[in-house]
Amino acid sequence: MVADATVRAGYHVQVLDLMFVRNPLRALCSSLDKIQPDVIGLSVRNIDNNDMLHPVAFYKDLKLLVDAIRTKTKAMLILGGAGAGVMPEQLLNYTGADWVITGNGEVVFPEVLDVLSKNEKPIHVPGIAWNDKTGFKINAHSGSNFLLNNVIPDFRRWINVPAYLSRFSTIPIQTKLGCHFQCVYCTYRKLEGISYRLCDSEQVANAIIELTKSGMKDIEFVDNVFNSPYGHALDICDSIAKTGINARFQTVELNPLFIDDKLLHVMERAGFVGIGITVESAADPVLERLKKGFTAREIYRSSEIIRKHTMPCLWIFMFGGPGETEDTVMETLDFAKRQIRPEDVALFMIGIRIYPGTELENIARSEDVLTVSPHNMLEPVFYFSPTIQLEWLLKTIRSAMSVHMNFMTPKAIGLPFLPALNRIGYWLGIKPPLWKNTRFIRRGLRYLGRDI
Repeated sequence: MVADATVRAGYHVQVLDLMFVRNPLRALCSSLDKIQPDVIGLSVRNIDNNDMLHPVAFYKDLKLLVDAIRTKTKAMLILGGAGAGVMPEQLLNYTGADWVITGNGEVVFPEVLDVLSKNEKPIHVPGIAWNDKTGFKINAHSGSNFLLNNVIPDFRRWINVPAYLSRFSTIPIQTKLGCHFQCVYCTYRKLEGISYRLCDSEQVANAIIELTKSGMKDIEFVDNVFNSPYGHALDICDSIAKTGINARFQTVELNPLFIDDKLLHVMERAGFVGIGITVESAADPVLERLKKGFTAREIYRSSEIIRKHTMPCLWIFMFGGPGETEDTVMETLDFAKRQIRPEDVALFMIGIRIYPGTELENIARSEDVLTVSPHNMLEPVFYFSPTIQLEWLLKTIRSAMSVHMNFMTPKAIGLPFLPALNRIGYWLGIKPPLWKNTRFIRRGLRYLGRDI
């Protein structure tokens, strides 16, 4: 999206995608030798893997890339992406980049280039951060920074689409920005603001038509909460259904407050083949402390509605949040055992990544769970309720997983042979979402002595 917008602004752009490169540093240096760019944008999606039990700090790879860039060129270096928006000061200090974009890159990056092309500093551009002699500076990003006519970029121009599709990657579409929910751990309000900016539903449908013409038919809506506002989700699905598009849709960001038969019926008509609902817990004390905005009653109601429909559902839980006790853990597991169908999947996360500036950071500090400075929180730090024992929780979850083959933890996502499994499944004609086959994969692995 940033590349498309920058080309439209009149600049010459090349994209280097390191996803499938065996030697990223060599590929980067080779590209820099050929291009000799004036400005380099480095996108940071995830700072780490959000896994308390097996943490991996992705941000450390940035330093290697930045060092290579600095040895090869004097080009201006600008960080962007969701990760940069979450911790701009920390990443700026760690990498030594020149600027960090905290607003929407497809809007802010061309504006920054316009200023740089005049040999000026972009210190007045909204959504930009930098260091000067007096310390860290940041300009608030504008709430209107969203190109509604830029729903999708020209993927095939910039990246190796077949390589992504063969790994069960979906084509992402975002139909709005903004989040008015107040979950204590979340950074969406910081990244997108609290007011909604919505794409036109017919515009979204037309964009999907263009995608399917080029063979990209597995599409995922990546809105922070797909079914809020409720009417917007209905309009999106209805517009898609009316076109008769032969595509396969999914979203794993449904809120139980806005699930009903009407919405699920129109999603099925539109062609949804998988949905996900992020509830975190099925126990009211935890939901209240997390400020989820719904209760266990709404979760149970949603499960009954989902059970009447054919779309497989991924249920996402986080154990160990504020207010978590052994009793609340058992409440959530009891819900999962009773209400989640065998063809559905439960993903159990353990611990919650703490980001600076969130309410969870304040909770963790007040409970002496967190002592490190905000400047040192690039290294993954997690909240885990002091009222439960980690070993007890792990044993309890393992016991549930031994019986319910549709239960899994993030460990399954990090299996070293998963990419090969994806490619085999792709060539066998298996369609996304892959998680719907969890119980079959687990049974096969158990037969091979690799129970996860």
